[in-house]
Amino acid sequence: MSEKRNPGSCRRWVVKIGSSLLTNDGQGLALEAIGAWVAQIAALRQSGREVLLVSSGAVAEGMTRLGWTRRPHALHELQAAAAIGQMGLIQAYESRFQTFGLHTAQVLLTHEDLAHRQRYLNARSTLRTLLGLGVIPVVNENDTVTTEEIRFGDNDTLAALVANLIEADLLVFLTDQGGMFEDDPRRNPGARLIPDADAGDATLDAMASDSGGALGRGGMQTKIRAARRAARSGAMTLIAPGREADILQRIAAGERLGTRLYPSSAPLAARKRWLAGQLQVRGRLRLDAGATRVLCGAGRSLLPVGVVDIEGSFERGDLVACIGHDGREIARGLVNYNAAESRQIIGKPSSRIEELLGYVDEPELIHRDNLVLTSA
Repeated sequence: MSEKRNPGSCRRWVVKIGSSLLTNDGQGLALEAIGAWVAQIAALRQSGREVLLVSSGAVAEGMTRLGWTRRPHALHELQAAAAIGQMGLIQAYESRFQTFGLHTAQVLLTHEDLAHRQRYLNARSTLRTLLGLGVIPVVNENDTVTTEEIRFGDNDTLAALVANLIEADLLVFLTDQGGMFEDDPRRNPGARLIPDADAGDATLDAMASDSGGALGRGGMQTKIRAARRAARSGAMTLIAPGREADILQRIAAGERLGTRLYPSSAPLAARKRWLAGQLQVRGRLRLDAGATRVLCGAGRSLLPVGVVDIEGSFERGDLVACIGHDGREIARGLVNYNAAESRQIIGKPSSRIEELLGYVDEPELIHRDNLVLTSA
């Protein structure tokens, strides 16, 4: 297990709020509660933290507007309910964040968006830009267009994948429970809270409930699986009681609340290991001596000016190998431009990318966050 960080020390948060909290257990949007969470997120922003909100509630709000009392099973009915409910959900967030002078951005994702490497990089760039601008991204699964084969299946999984995407330090699940217990506290009032554990601990599975109630798709089991996904990029997960007053502020202050699930590795090491083992090499970039020295010695990003030749055909987001001036592979990373574009900009300063391509996406050919050294 990695060092047990205090959640209050984490700078980049993903906060996921479940349907039962957002909709007063199905009785329309809980506007007062939404206002309270918004005020707390605004305070987190004021303290210098970056916050991305993953919000359930669109389907549940749509059901309320349609007068449905049970969550439908037919995909087209779920899509219709989501399309109707998303309007009210985003309006509720936007109007309340505006009172604190904060902009919001609606981001709808599908599993395919994050499984496809180019879309992965596009989504990553967009979300990181929004966070850098001080905007609160409000993320939800794109229920209105997704199909059965590519659905996240629950927003717990979506939250974990987004935590991986933006390299979050902390994933917070606000739930209608006090945290994770050794047994279901709804059936066993004497069940003991688990204050902390390793996210990979196999004994957690037997303790977790697999039910998410009538409105939600995710139970405690999905949160355990999500915590393990988030841990792949080094994020800590906190399962916290969403109905507690000032819950996010108390977490930020370091108060012991809910259940902390720790990753087994520090964030950087976990992400680099994922990057090194997940993808197939699609091409090779041959570096000059200066770029070789910078990558190996300083761990910096790879700029076009340091590349002398390109091999292979690859697209933006593909994994490419970086070959040092002596012919050895020294690194691998996700490339920001396709092969044809890369050939136009290699050997040139980043300031000329827009002149040469007609646009600029990133000043780096490979950003250091998407680069792993394979040989020193």
